[in-house]
Amino acid sequence: MYDVTTMLLILVASIAMIIFLIMTVRMSAFLALIIACLFLGIATGMPLGKIASSIEAGMGGTLGFLATILALGTILGKMLEVSGGAERLARTLIDAFGKERAHWAMMFVGFLCGIPVFFQVGFVLLIPLVFSVALEARMSLAKIGIPVVAALITVHCIVPPHPAAMAITATLHADVGKVILYGLLVGLPAAAIAGPIYGNFISKWVKLDPPAHLFKTERTPDEKLPPFGMTLFTVLLPLLIMVGKTVAELYLPKDAAYMPYVSFFGNPITALLISTFFAYWTLGFARGLNREDLLKLTDGSFGPVAGIMLIIGAGGAFNKVILDSGMGKVIGAVLVSLDMSPLIMAWVIAIAMRFSVGSATVAMMTSAGIILPVLAVYPNLDTALVCVAVGAGAIGASHVNDSGLWIVKEYFGMSLTDTFKTWTASTTIAAVIGLIGTLILAQFV
Repeated sequence: MYDVTTMLLILVASIAMIIFLIMTVRMSAFLALIIACLFLGIATGMPLGKIASSIEAGMGGTLGFLATILALGTILGKMLEVSGGAERLARTLIDAFGKERAHWAMMFVGFLCGIPVFFQVGFVLLIPLVFSVALEARMSLAKIGIPVVAALITVHCIVPPHPAAMAITATLHADVGKVILYGLLVGLPAAAIAGPIYGNFISKWVKLDPPAHLFKTERTPDEKLPPFGMTLFTVLLPLLIMVGKTVAELYLPKDAAYMPYVSFFGNPITALLISTFFAYWTLGFARGLNREDLLKLTDGSFGPVAGIMLIIGAGGAFNKVILDSGMGKVIGAVLVSLDMSPLIMAWVIAIAMRFSVGSATVAMMTSAGIILPVLAVYPNLDTALVCVAVGAGAIGASHVNDSGLWIVKEYFGMSLTDTFKTWTASTTIAAVIGLIGTLILAQFV
């Protein structure tokens, strides 16, 4: 093995290669990560056959657990979309909060709807509602829209069963229920401050009107929307099951005869499978859909997840090569020598990677691989907190290399300067509040 300096230079070069291939060459993040795996393996002197097997093991180990979860979560999101569940949640919450506090209602809508869907899907799903509410409440699009996108990106990064959040939970061997619980406790304040509070502040300087050709001009009749209570329960069901398992394991006798059943039903795969079939009933059959409709919707929901799945798998491969090459021990020794809190360290690595590569998913997967060797030095540290710290870091510092920035910019019709003032500032505020919340939570758990 090379000396520490050489190994760190190789790691820096491999990360620089990922950034260069994604940003300059405009290469797929999946291909960039695989090429970086090969470079890292060869540069550190791994046997060529070992490099290939390490990539295979990393891909398989990561996706073996996640593929099923990704597919089931995607179905849940699709059912929420086609049933009108998102509109029902928005309408009921806005009525409850009142039009003068519609921006707070939309933050909760984004938070709830973001649980089963990807950021981009949730954004496109909710954007017509954002425009309609902004017009009806006579509020700036910035005041209504920023709470939605802040909530969506926060949930996307720190609350399983979102793909990247679930992936780093598996990589860092954390308890899923704890990550969900901690993510919600940290994520809600982060989304509130970065969303309604900051959105209300910045809307005084950024004046935006909804584009007339994109918002819905007719409200969907109430009778065509699913009931609020049932929709909310359907969205939260997988979280309730997984958190319920964690609570049971903390407070019930571990040798009780029923504990294997608790573990089985609380497993993310089982919990999401139960929730998917429940959604088929509440948001499908109960809304007049038949089996053929559900089959078509299910098959059509898998396409968009394929690219995300490959990127996550490639991120797992990169992490595996880091460990198998001996790089992990070197990174661990160097980071431990910095005498920095591992939670702050995880956050700094994640936000630096997010700023560098743009993709929150790539940033989280890469950061988890870098921080993993450090955790052996902190055996009493709750790794669920580390997952939330990594996710919080990956929320922030979104700029021109992030596709999310361009989606928000174009739909909101903003200049790039205004996009930095709204979206970039909001994500960075959420990241900082997320770190502060994680550090505070660490004092009590």
